[in-house]
This record gives sequence, C-alpha cells and structure tokens, in this order.
Amino acid sequence: MADVTTQDSTPTPDGTTPAPAPPWTRYVAIGDSFSEGLWDPYPFDDGTPAPAGTESPAKQRGWADRLADALSTRRTAVGAPGLEYANLAIRGRLLRHILDEQVDVALEMQPDLVSFVGGGNDILRPQADIDVLSARLEQGVATIRATGADVLLGTGFKAGAGLSWTRGRVGQYNANIWTIARKHGAHVLDLWGLDPLFDLRMWADDRIHLTPEGHRRVADAALVGLGQEPDDADYAVALDPLPPQAFVERARANAQWARTHVVPWVQRRIKHTSSGDGRAPKWGEPAAWPPADDAR
Repeated sequence: MADVTTQDSTPTPDGTTPAPAPPWTRYVAIGDSFSEGLWDPYPFDDGTPAPAGTESPAKQRGWADRLADALSTRRTAVGAPGLEYANLAIRGRLLRHILDEQVDVALEMQPDLVSFVGGGNDILRPQADIDVLSARLEQGVATIRATGADVLLGTGFKAGAGLSWTRGRVGQYNANIWTIARKHGAHVLDLWGLDPLFDLRMWADDRIHLTPEGHRRVADAALVGLGQEPDDADYAVALDPLPPQAFVERARANAQWARTHVVPWVQRRIKHTSSGDGRAPKWGEPAAWPPADDAR
C-alpha cells in the first residue's frame, strides 16, 4: 500500500485541521474508452470548446484525469508534492489487450496507484465467458499488487434500455470484482451502485460513454472508493425525474441511435477492427499533474 506523505497539520483559520494529503505520488490509469475519458473533451488546440457529450476529435478528459486533478490539488494544498500521472487507456481495448499491452508498461513507471477498469468491451460480445474474464482480471491485479502499488478496480454499469440484456453478465462480473478486491486488498469504484448513472442524461448520444457530468460524478465515486472525501457530497444523488417520453418519440430516438451507433459497431466486429486501432495513449509518460494548459 502507498506510504502516507508527510504534511503540514497546522490548523486552518477556522480552527480545523486540514485533511491528510492523499498518499499516492504517481498514478497510472489503464483500461479502455471509459478510462480514456470518452466523451468528456478538453478544448481544441486553439482554445475553442469541443462539443461535450458527443463524439469529438478533441483530446478527452474523463474521470481518471479528473481524479488525478483532485488528488494532486489535495496534495499541494497541504504542502506535499503534486501528483505524477499517466493514462495508457485506449478505446476499444479488450481485457486481454489491457493485460498484454498496458500492465507491464504501467509497472515500468513504478506507480503507487493504478486504476484498472476493463472487461466491458468483452461483455458486449456474445461469446464472453465471465469466469475467464474474471480470472484474467485477477491475474492482472495480483501482478500489480505484487509491486506494492494500490489498485482501483471498477464494477460494471447497471445498464438499461437497449443494453439491459448485459445486466446478468455484469452482475456476475461485479460479484467477482468484489471478491478479487477483498483477496488482494484492492479498492473498488462502485459504478453499479451510482444511481445517477441510471439516467440517460449522464450518457453521451452513443449511450455507451459518459457526458462530462457523468465523468465528474464518477471521479467523485473514485475518490470515495479510495477512501477519500468526494469534492461534491451530492455526487451520488439521482437527478430529478423527467416527464415521461411519448412512445413515438422514444422509438424514433432508439432508431436513430441504432443507425448512428449500433450499425457501425457491428460493422467493426465483422471486420475485426477497433475504434482504437492505431491510437497511442493520450498521456503515455508520467508527468507532473495537472499539465500546463497548452500541454493538454
């Protein structure tokens, strides 16, 4: 486990003692599009805003970058050195790709915290074997924990609508994730129990990736999973319900979603291609975080 960083415990002007600095000094995120941060974009290079919550060529931020922001800010606020951070996650990666391509690279960076969230792309495939996936995940966790680094795992989402058929598989995978975490002393980001995510307003138009607001709430859930206080105490509060949508409007929206997002996904499966083919990690080397604005 990470060593606790020495900090200044001088009381604040209101007489309270500042919270201890988060103990991690170097954090590396590994995984797929979820940890890459789709669709929570940074502004374009010229400073103009990128469209939020929809596919964009802009570099993506996401919950892992937001988590790094919070950890680094909390460290420097009490006089500790800021966090170093790298993100090796690439969209479209299956669990075996994460294990083969990212784990060893991450460990060469000598992190004391690794977030490892994967398996969602596998579960979407008809032939997915949850026990095999879970065994692979445990192998990766054991490898990382053997170095002394802390691990943050993530459960799967409680999907609805067109993806509700995945619930049984995801539930089984989640049960195994909690067991793996207990056996190996890992932390868990509980996405299944994050009620606001069971609301389409938290999801981009592809219904598979989060909006910026969804990523913000997940970053708070990640802080809680790590034993830290969230930035927003209401991060897990569900949104006020919307008025019921007419059947015709709902059917029209579902048809548009299928044409725009499901058909291309099926075509990639047929061609054995991935949305991440040819992509490099967005933050491939650990560096002081946050970076200068022009580096983003």
